[in-house]
Amino acid sequence: MSVKALYPGTFDPPTNGHVDLIQRGSKLFEHLTVGILKNPVKNPLFTVEERVEMLSEATRNLGNVSVATFDGLMVDFARQLGAMAVLRGIRAISDYEHEFQMALMNRRLAPEIETVFLQPAGRYSFISSRMLKEVFSFGGDVTGLVPPNVLKRLRGRIGTT
Repeated sequence: MSVKALYPGTFDPPTNGHVDLIQRGSKLFEHLTVGILKNPVKNPLFTVEERVEMLSEATRNLGNVSVATFDGLMVDFARQLGAMAVLRGIRAISDYEHEFQMALMNRRLAPEIETVFLQPAGRYSFISSRMLKEVFSFGGDVTGLVPPNVLKRLRGRIGTT
């Protein structure tokens, strides 16, 4: 059976942890859609269009991965795509609590869609977009934590060299 999956998130900015999960997810599913949530409440650093460009560039070598945007309920978007699974990353126990609650709610809303949890590679297990933006804004070196195209955009956006 071929299974389509959705990997949803805000990806502001995309990290190497995200790319790691996308690469690994592309091996598990026939097709993986990276779904960027349009959520202006989170005060994003990058526009949705910029995030689409960054993720499309970072995943262009993966033939079964596409990048799309959505708003509203994630399960509605997953159904629209024909996805039977949702891919979620878990870095720590604190992530698990939140992700577990979300997975249970999603199961109630869409029992036909399974949630699949993956841990990022150990070298990326501590990275979050929020922490990365904060470290970078104070001049910290994030080389190796984000794809090169993302680092270039970060430098342009925050004005650090």
